[in-house]
Amino acid sequence: METILKASGIVKYFNEPEPFKVLKEVSFEVMKGQFLSIVGKSGCGKSTLLYILSTMDTDFEGELEIRGEQLRGWKQNDLARFRNENLGFVFQFHYLLPEFTALKNVMLPALKLGKFSTEEVETRAIAKLRMVGMDSYAKKLSSRLSGGQQQRVAIARALINDPAIIMCDEPTGNLDKANSQKVFEIFHQLARENHQTIVTVTHDTDFAGGSDYIVEMQDGQIIRA
Repeated sequence: METILKASGIVKYFNEPEPFKVLKEVSFEVMKGQFLSIVGKSGCGKSTLLYILSTMDTDFEGELEIRGEQLRGWKQNDLARFRNENLGFVFQFHYLLPEFTALKNVMLPALKLGKFSTEEVETRAIAKLRMVGMDSYAKKLSSRLSGGQQQRVAIARALINDPAIIMCDEPTGNLDKANSQKVFEIFHQLARENHQTIVTVTHDTDFAGGSDYIVEMQDGQIIRA
């Protein structure tokens, strides 16, 4: 199997109010098409690790490799383009723009990337909405959708540039059991059928239990993988 993400000896310090080592020599690999859950009690460092893996936080020691690229030391503009081309993001809160339709929200990252015409982007966005069962709501304002529907639109937005990896921070944290199951099924399908890699931080034991691979953290270290 192809290694899609590799973390080697990741160390992270917080310096306020005094220096504190929040991640301690974290190393692991994720394969293409793998569905990975990072679990652990609040404060164990899992969200901090996710932000480093997603290239949002560049202030760390160690090495981060994604799709064969060593990303340590890259300039912010280069990292931003790499993120937009290779990574998709789903958070606990959907962060949709309420004044835009579902379709327009999904189109935005692709319009920013600039690889396709507006017409092509719209066609791609409708296809992604169809994947998550939301194409019939394409022209509806995102503010008029339910919480579960908004999260599915957010997943479609994360997929618009066909990312190799989808990074998720508590993607079911604000959802009821039925909608959490729908989100899980979407991610499972993406990993199985599209061979996209899912890396998610979660407190949801049912969600984590259904994934391919669990990394458990405690006090800034991996205690089980």
